[in-house]
Amino acid sequence: MIDITFKDGQIRSFEAGVTPEEVAESIAKSLKKKTVAAVVDGELYDRNRPIDKNATVALLTQDDTEALEVLNHSTAHVMAHAVKRLYPDAKFGVGPAIKDGFYYDIATDHTIHESDLPKIEQEMRRIIKEQTEMVREEMTKDEARKRFKDDPYKRELIDELDDGEVVSVYTQGEFVDLCRGGHVGNTRLIKHFKLLSVAGAYWRGDSDRTMLQRIYGTSWFSEEALQNHLALLKERKERDHRKLGKELKIFDIYKEAGQGLAFWLPNGYTVRKVLEDYVYKLERKAGYQHLSTPLLGSKSLYQISGHWDHYRDDMFPTMKQDDEEFVLRPMSCPHHMLVYRSELRSYRDLPIRYAEIVTQHRYEASGALTGLERVRAMTLTDSHIFVRKDQIKQEVLAAYTLILQAIHDLGLDIDYVELALRDESKEKFHPNDELWDEAETLMIELLEEANIEHTVALGEAAFYGPKIDIQVRTAMDRVITMSTVQLDFLMPERFDLTYIGNDGNKHRPVVIHRGLISTWERLMSILLEQYKGAFPTWLAPLQMRVIPVDNPSHLDYAHALNDRFFDEDFRSDIDQREEKLGYKIRDAQTQKIPYQLVIGDNEVKDQTLTYRRYGEKAQHTVPVDEFVAMIHHEIRAKRYDQNR
Repeated sequence: MIDITFKDGQIRSFEAGVTPEEVAESIAKSLKKKTVAAVVDGELYDRNRPIDKNATVALLTQDDTEALEVLNHSTAHVMAHAVKRLYPDAKFGVGPAIKDGFYYDIATDHTIHESDLPKIEQEMRRIIKEQTEMVREEMTKDEARKRFKDDPYKRELIDELDDGEVVSVYTQGEFVDLCRGGHVGNTRLIKHFKLLSVAGAYWRGDSDRTMLQRIYGTSWFSEEALQNHLALLKERKERDHRKLGKELKIFDIYKEAGQGLAFWLPNGYTVRKVLEDYVYKLERKAGYQHLSTPLLGSKSLYQISGHWDHYRDDMFPTMKQDDEEFVLRPMSCPHHMLVYRSELRSYRDLPIRYAEIVTQHRYEASGALTGLERVRAMTLTDSHIFVRKDQIKQEVLAAYTLILQAIHDLGLDIDYVELALRDESKEKFHPNDELWDEAETLMIELLEEANIEHTVALGEAAFYGPKIDIQVRTAMDRVITMSTVQLDFLMPERFDLTYIGNDGNKHRPVVIHRGLISTWERLMSILLEQYKGAFPTWLAPLQMRVIPVDNPSHLDYAHALNDRFFDEDFRSDIDQREEKLGYKIRDAQTQKIPYQLVIGDNEVKDQTLTYRRYGEKAQHTVPVDEFVAMIHHEIRAKRYDQNR
């Protein structure tokens, strides 16, 4: 007999070899039905894996997040089983559960297309109907090598295991796979699944290795949950910024120019310019001075700042010219340090707030590049605020407040605020404990004094100091760092920055690094997905389209309106194509232009216009001055509710 201790502290005795399924059944048949797996002494156990010693056991039911991972991992095995039956030459890489789904990497001479997925699903259902047990077997590395002697991918994984480590192998019917577990124990428990797509994936993520075929899928405990997830995936696909960016001619990336280098097309550049003007005005009002610094920097500049030691692997290679070595600028803070140091500063001059719309370069791995989300050249509004120590809290909170305003104006919502501190990994951070303690204490105090709710992330600080990161949840349900405020005692030391205090002596300023609203590239990806491409009027590339019905008098009036709108600083054009009126209106809707203005006989006679908002069927006829006033109000108010 063995003793099993449950989460509530209760202890019960069972025959050795009892399975989680049998433990659940001993408590209640309904619990057996819901049990998917178990955590036994911290290790994930299959539903049918024997427990042969005294242990602490937590049953995982369908209500547990980890249970969904077990279901998806098990479904991946069933999919691989089906693929092996259909394509006997198939060999397999890895097949993990991922968020809300799974994938498996496959090597086969047959090119798998998405049109093949229904056939694979049908074979999966046959395997499920066979109610095949998923049986775990443990063996040595040598035994596992023999078992998978014809599979180079599994052998490579086995060879990387520590000598003496027990290797676990799972068999379901004629299919055998190398796996740690856990599983649902029997294929009959897998019911509601869908194969989603096929993609290419390099073995072990290495572009120098074999390209495998990766099949993605998802599996759920109920048909309702599956259908809800498929509906969500459809919504995400419609919001994908790469799809929208192409359709709305916002940006493109050309292979000939280089991976990860975005081209802003006219529509995209218009939105970007509106954002730049908005930020410039916002910062000017908040007391910032704007700079423009070079795209290049000397290697020695980044050695002084410390970036060379900490970020060298993320920089582009150096360029040698004469006796100097240059790098494409990875960040602008060293440049701003030089501008501060160029003059003698007094305590009365501080704070000094520098801001710059700056392009920076990072050498991202090609496999990590994703549309506008991860690129190799990125532009942002970067700021560095030089302060006395007694000004730190005031200026950090002012920067935080400015960030809140920008996020609100863009129609986004903060998910949470994170305070990033250092941990014991001394090599990641500058070594001066005294400066760290002072900086971290200040950050903690100001967040508490301002009653700003926050989480703490140890080990996530910048190498030079702690930071406050503003996390935003996107329409695609991803949490990203949108904005940051960082406290830096180190760089003023490295660049020997000083100011003359009221005592006549030299003192060291402190630098606050502030990123307002991410990079323009990542921000555009977020906004495209947030608005589904239907930008609010103040941001829209084209705010209105004038559509004359047919005759020349309509066109003359359309030009007069368009001229008026130009004078009002609106972005408009005229659709003069020889097309039917309904087609022109539908086309403007497809391009997600906020307003379509129809001009016919009545509008010309009464000097009015008839407008229709994007996404609405209702039409409204109003005097021109009234329409102009309405648009000005909408732009000033940063209205976005009609497009959210």
